[in-house]
Amino acid sequence: MAIRQLSETLINQIAAGEVIERPASAAKELIENALDAGATRIEIATSGGGKGLLRVSDNGSGMDAADLELAVKRHCTSKISTTLDDIRTLGFRGEALPSIGSVAKLSISSRRKDSAGGTEIAVAGGKVLHLRPSASNPGTIVEVRDLFFATPARLKFLKTEKAEAAAITEVVKRMAIAFPGVRFVLSGTDRSTLEFPATGEDHLARMAQVLGKEFRDNAIELDAEREGIALTGFAGVPTFNRGNSAHQYAFVNGRPVQDKLILSAIRGAYAETIPAGRYPVAVLSLSLDPALVDVNVHPAKSDVRFRDPGLVRGLIVGAVREALARDGSRAATTGADGMLRSFRSGFQPGYQRSAQAAWSAGTSPSRPFQTATGGFGERPQASFDGLSMPAARAEPQAQAWQPRPAEEPPPRYPLGAARAQIHENYIVAQTDDGLVIVDQHAAHERLVFEAMRKALQSKKLPSQVLLIPEIVDLPEEDCDRLMVHAEGLKELGLAIERFGPGAIAVRETPAMLGEVDAQGLIRQLADEIAEWDTASGLSAKLEYVAATMACHGSVRSGRRLRPEEMNALLRQMEVTPGSGQCNHGRPTYIELKLSDIERLFGRS
Repeated sequence: MAIRQLSETLINQIAAGEVIERPASAAKELIENALDAGATRIEIATSGGGKGLLRVSDNGSGMDAADLELAVKRHCTSKISTTLDDIRTLGFRGEALPSIGSVAKLSISSRRKDSAGGTEIAVAGGKVLHLRPSASNPGTIVEVRDLFFATPARLKFLKTEKAEAAAITEVVKRMAIAFPGVRFVLSGTDRSTLEFPATGEDHLARMAQVLGKEFRDNAIELDAEREGIALTGFAGVPTFNRGNSAHQYAFVNGRPVQDKLILSAIRGAYAETIPAGRYPVAVLSLSLDPALVDVNVHPAKSDVRFRDPGLVRGLIVGAVREALARDGSRAATTGADGMLRSFRSGFQPGYQRSAQAAWSAGTSPSRPFQTATGGFGERPQASFDGLSMPAARAEPQAQAWQPRPAEEPPPRYPLGAARAQIHENYIVAQTDDGLVIVDQHAAHERLVFEAMRKALQSKKLPSQVLLIPEIVDLPEEDCDRLMVHAEGLKELGLAIERFGPGAIAVRETPAMLGEVDAQGLIRQLADEIAEWDTASGLSAKLEYVAATMACHGSVRSGRRLRPEEMNALLRQMEVTPGSGQCNHGRPTYIELKLSDIERLFGRS
């Protein structure tokens, strides 16, 4: 069969198969062009899930007739010159518009701000229909109709209109988070209007628009830098989680990406803090020299490759874990909201509640009587400070209290002072402005686990020597990767040696793991190193064993605690990282403000 040169139209249609996979892909490309043009207002309109109509209007710099004529030709762009080492724009390949024009009916109307009139160009099925003057406002309007009419086979693989419309919405949300200074409006006959007003430099306000106002109350700020790579953004507390990973947003030099390295780092940072099947909410933004990251991996530009992936992963995991240790122990506000909804479900129909107001001890209609030792500041509660956790016994014991000197102010504790134990499992504590309900088993389980984890990290773990070394046959390249990490594995109790060019000899295994399938463990570590260049799987196994041991060695549900024991548990929680959730990711306590309680009784 003779080799033939393909036509320009067919070449564009083949390229469109990679660049424009669905209407959301076209929307992403057009929005990126608008942002690169300096737009501060972008409006997107759709019909039929973007298959019938996709219109993107902006107030950017606009184009003249000569620019429009080149814009619909392949590999024509104003964003790069000679190299790919310094890409600072969202688009750069010059493929989006010709790809769309080859499979749809495309029209572009544009006008420069300093021009008296605009220009319009129309393309259908890869052929230019006309280029003529038009009346238009400064900026650009790109209208795409009958997407994939020229390639019916691709049209059959699209999802329902509702699903395609939702995909476009997700694209707009990601762009809105990345560019808080731009106003986005998404409308159409197939959706209700969605508007994101510009928030300027207030990134958290824009995130609250997209992720909900609860994210603002449950987010921890990130700000870290390592070897020229800066990480900023916000991570949700572990107890504020979702059922899928759709609420995890990552950006590299302002570009929205869906990179598996970043998503894996987020999952690793939240290990042992979130239940199985649940996902954290996070918005991460990486800034680095464009020469250190390759954005030209795929025509869709959603995947990137870092020159030093280990450095990036370590930065993300370390920064998120440090933030969680610093401020991640607090309970999510959604827990209190859920409690309030449970109470309100029993209200009588027609009951009217007044608007929420900030609670004040001085103005509260249910404020306590003014006494010398009233409230949380009473001196017997203050004397709980410094007590250690004794063995719990069911019988009550009297204790002679020794009040502090009159001039010494009582201490203030975030988790308050224990007032009662309910159903021999839940501790009710009073705080300055509300109350806290603690699950005693979940809380103590976390405390024991953190103590064991600290022991794991502070010294070399004991190992058991195998009577006969286990020989594991592997490809030579896997053996090379494992030996690079041999010293680190030995610190975890796993001693390996090279046994010829294509085998590894396992001489010692971690004693904590008991009987080990050495073959499976080594192969799993080899696969993990090949994928991520890290051998965290063994450490994860050890922590899993520690978590199991902590669960069985903690204060059990149904054990009656004395007041000093309950308060000692609260004090330990306040100084232990991650104490806001147990090893399985469930919350260890729920906080309820007095203002919330007063609303339940209609007092505010």
